[in-house]
Amino acid sequence: MARGFEGKSALVSGGARGIGAEIAAQLIAEGAEVVIGDIDEARGSALADALGGGARFVRLDVTREQDWRAAVAEADRDGRFSLLANNAGKMVLKPLLETDVETFEDHFRVNQLGIFLGMKSAAAAMRAHGGGAIVNMASVGGMRGMPGGIAYAGNKWAVRGMTRVAAGELGKDRIRVNSVNPGAVRTDLTASLGEEELARREALVPLGRFSTPAEVAKAVLFLLSDDAETISGAELKVDGGFFQ
Repeated sequence: MARGFEGKSALVSGGARGIGAEIAAQLIAEGAEVVIGDIDEARGSALADALGGGARFVRLDVTREQDWRAAVAEADRDGRFSLLANNAGKMVLKPLLETDVETFEDHFRVNQLGIFLGMKSAAAAMRAHGGGAIVNMASVGGMRGMPGGIAYAGNKWAVRGMTRVAAGELGKDRIRVNSVNPGAVRTDLTASLGEEELARREALVPLGRFSTPAEVAKAVLFLLSDDAETISGAELKVDGGFFQ
């Protein structure tokens, strides 16, 4: 397989834990250098130390354009930045009539504005280097109706659309843009659903279990790798067959 990560530099947003931490670990194992971007400085720094010399941490609030510029500059300090895992996300589930403006705006800023700023900031550096790959973290919640997900799922629908627009615009610069759409995964993000609700949802999965963070990370690495060199604008679903 022509993975092609050696000698490349990657940035992983929301990289301090969960799926992001798995993406960072797998990229390091494949020979890439990785900048872990997150607002959780303690976890992010500890993970970078644990992963070794190919990893380093930078504080990244994905809602702030200046933070994105600084994170991309750090990833590109040796002129080798070409991979972005646009992973940071927020999920609080509330019914439409119980969702206040603050909750909706918080989700928009992290899940949609953050993805936009990541693509915009990364693409400029990638274009200067002759290409690259971006993977946006969407969700199967953005592929179907999701009760209680007016803020979260609404953002993920938008991420799918932005991914396709960016793929169309950036193809001429040899920048590929794709999305990974997980189903339920047991992470800190989904823990708020409660064990009873998680068990109910897991029982509905045709394969009988949720995907793990490591399995979702493998899908991200595939789309970032040279194995996917002519794939752009695609949506890779990782959900055990739940979405029909």
